[in-house]
Amino acid sequence: MNSVTVHNRQFNLYLKHNDIVDAIEKLAARMNEDLKDKNPLFIVVLNGAFVFASELITRFQGDCDVTFVRLASYEGTESSNSVRELMSLNVDVEDRTIVIVEDIIDSGLTMLMAKDKLKAAGARDVLIATLLYKPKAFKHNYYIHYVGIEIPNDFIIGFGLDYDGKGRNLRDIYKIAE
Repeated sequence: MNSVTVHNRQFNLYLKHNDIVDAIEKLAARMNEDLKDKNPLFIVVLNGAFVFASELITRFQGDCDVTFVRLASYEGTESSNSVRELMSLNVDVEDRTIVIVEDIIDSGLTMLMAKDKLKAAGARDVLIATLLYKPKAFKHNYYIHYVGIEIPNDFIIGFGLDYDGKGRNLRDIYKIAE
């Protein structure tokens, strides 16, 4: 499909599934090297990162643990400039290597909050893995360890990303039509 309509808004094809998978395979290869003996705890940010996390974690070759949090910072197509914790972390992170798995980083506010909270809880290392990164929207000063694809500051859906709950099931990624 070259375009889709979600909530009466037109979205055009932006990234094909094969290109997304290629980026994930490169990230997984780096993680396999960097984290091979560290038994990381992957903390997946729901809802958007579940598809990316599934693809990424199944390619990780070492021992690991996986858990989930649910954070929200978007309303419609815009960031709310605040982060709500809808489902809290339910595991001990003391002295663990943590990899936060996020679908997309734009302003960076959600990851800043999550990173600071995990460090305060005693995590040894807090690494960030994101499928998509919008450098022109990024407003904070911290390092993102694993970036799959850098994209412009467009609103996108598909491959787990949504527009008011719809579009997560699309295999490709689509950007909103102007």
